[in-house]
Amino acid sequence: MKMLLAGLAVLGLAAATLPATSASAHRSDRGQLITATPLRTLTTGADVADALTEAKFDPAPARYGVDTYQLIYRTVDPAGRPTVASGLLALPRNGARQLRTVSYTHGTELNRLDAPSLTADGWGVAPALTFASAGFAAVAPDYLGLGLGPGPHPFLDVPSETTAGVDLLRAARAFVPRTGRELGRDVLVTGFSQGGSAATGLAKALHGGADDWFRLRALAPISGAYDVRGVELPALIDGTVEPPWNVGYTAYLMVSWNRLHHLYDDPAEVFNDKIADRVEGLYDGVHDGDDLGELLPMRLDQLYTRHGLKLLTEPSGPFAAALRVHDATCSGWQPGVPVRLLVSAGDEQVPTANAEHCAASFRTVPVVDVGDLKYEGSIHLGSNIRGTAAAATWFASLR
Repeated sequence: MKMLLAGLAVLGLAAATLPATSASAHRSDRGQLITATPLRTLTTGADVADALTEAKFDPAPARYGVDTYQLIYRTVDPAGRPTVASGLLALPRNGARQLRTVSYTHGTELNRLDAPSLTADGWGVAPALTFASAGFAAVAPDYLGLGLGPGPHPFLDVPSETTAGVDLLRAARAFVPRTGRELGRDVLVTGFSQGGSAATGLAKALHGGADDWFRLRALAPISGAYDVRGVELPALIDGTVEPPWNVGYTAYLMVSWNRLHHLYDDPAEVFNDKIADRVEGLYDGVHDGDDLGELLPMRLDQLYTRHGLKLLTEPSGPFAAALRVHDATCSGWQPGVPVRLLVSAGDEQVPTANAEHCAASFRTVPVVDVGDLKYEGSIHLGSNIRGTAAAATWFASLR
């Protein structure tokens, strides 16, 4: 079940610059640390390697022991109003006083308990352990509405993923001196699937001066859907991305974006009668993949009305406008730092054309195939395992 949720990360939509209200409102409070709670200590690199192996992640980058913490901090919601969020911080036990930081943004989750700072299984924590054990300070935002932040989660809202990511960096910078160290200015940005385009959104914001201290040093997102209008939605609709993924993704997208952008007045306008009164409640941060499997139909034409299908196939109005915003994380800027777009060629959920289109916008940026590894039967999930190790090794080479 947990891996099913991680696999639902396919629609990590792209974003343009943040709305002025979100970027500027309550600036003095954003990133203020509320609490820091120690979570787990892995004393040696061998302990981390064992934990990664148990989680089915590659232990090769592990060198140092790791301490992990849950941070709760102030940020803003999609409308720029004050709220709180939580996230995971992992620090290496390597004796270094100043640390470079890796930001890892995670794939799709339905249940708030599966966010990085709360999850009890290895999948959600393994990337942060990987980067910290390689010698970096690693931060992994839970996003709004997951972890300990109030819900619901604004799924695929890259502007709020970005503000949550920037503000977690600030909270981490405030906390780390308590451990006798400090965070340097460099941030190396990565993330998987939904978190892939959340990563490009964060990188764009840092490059544009979203924070006075932190600066973008490198970018290596994994299996992100950077062109939803041109690549990902067509793949979801035409069956390239097969059930149950296309059903679960599009329903989550429709429900979440209606909350953000008012796509419909009544669920029955877009969802068929048999599911219309239940579908919104599935995306409340409490249900999980098993619930979706029991209640959602297996085909798009069984889930949507004619109007709902037309909105997906021919986006218009607020939906089209939101797609234009989200599909801009790779356009309108040039990173000016090392960039690699990591993919698995056999990915059954995120066609590699997404990365190819992003690379074309960035120019001269390589699309790196990390190979096809199946995890829980999914090459998409396997790309997170391969991509995390590849990103850690590459980041460590950038001195």
